[in-house]
Amino acid sequence: MCLAIPVRIEELLDEQSAVACIGGLRKTINVALLDDLHVGDYVILHVGFALQKLDEAEAQRTLALLAELGQLAEAEQAAQGEVP
Repeated sequence: MCLAIPVRIEELLDEQSAVACIGGLRKTINVALLDDLHVGDYVILHVGFALQKLDEAEAQRTLALLAELGQLAEAEQAAQGEVP
């Protein structure tokens, strides 16, 4: 299964790379597929490549949903006696 996630652009390094905030971590990503990026923009990230821009409201909704899914998975593991 593949997963693309929203990330916030923290720093533009050059035309092909930027630093993004991913769950509190900063990682260099490839932005060569996108034009007109600015610090603070949200993009959809898949295997290190920014695929498209995303508005902040949609990015926040998606990130909240992913966090909720993570909490549900942890609760299910705890209920089954597994260590998360």
